[in-house]
Amino acid sequence: MTDLLAVRDLRAGYAGTTVLDGVDLVVAAGAVVALLGRNGAGKSTFVHTVMGLLKPYAGSVRVGGRELAGAPAHAVARSGVAIVPQGRRVFAPLTVAENLSLAAGRTARSWTVERVYELMPGLAERRAHRGDQLSGGEQQMLAIGRALLRDPRLLLLDEPSDGLAPAVVEQVAAVLEGLRGEGIAAVLVEQDLHLAFRLADEVAVMQKGRIVHRSPVAEFRADRARAHALLGVG
Repeated sequence: MTDLLAVRDLRAGYAGTTVLDGVDLVVAAGAVVALLGRNGAGKSTFVHTVMGLLKPYAGSVRVGGRELAGAPAHAVARSGVAIVPQGRRVFAPLTVAENLSLAAGRTARSWTVERVYELMPGLAERRAHRGDQLSGGEQQMLAIGRALLRDPRLLLLDEPSDGLAPAVVEQVAAVLEGLRGEGIAAVLVEQDLHLAFRLADEVAVMQKGRIVHRSPVAEFRADRARAHALLGVG
């Protein structure tokens, strides 16, 4: 498999502080990598930096061989990267249909609003409801649908289960599993290890702004001592 995302020696932070301290991470085309770590390890900062929402101090971010480190978010998006942000961040005053229409734009893409509705029929039923009239789970579905309408080669998923009840997490997991055959690569930041292990091919663990471990999910799960040492679980 070819590398879709190749991050080398990435350094970034806020107001002069360093959060990412030399991150290296490669994601193959179509692969799902769960980025795990304790709170404050730098996972969300990594996602924001790759997406162009935060300018790095140094390092390389290549998507499909194209250098994007320091590029603005709209340029990163045009290169086939989409984000499902933590907290959903849907447009509260707009309806489901309006949120999706804005994301779809005018350019013909393989993902259409109707295709999103087919993947998530609940959204179709709520298409006339405003963003602030949706449940947390429905807002998460809308955020996923909005990202898909960008026709991404790479999805950045930042805590998709955050604040959701277990039954709703199951619904989100089913939707994300349904994308496995679409060839979309993903970096999944997730505290719910059951969800992360269910969706990912590989695990990458971040500590203090660096990737300190990477392995296939099955191997990571089998080594409970390592999981406990890295994450405090197991």
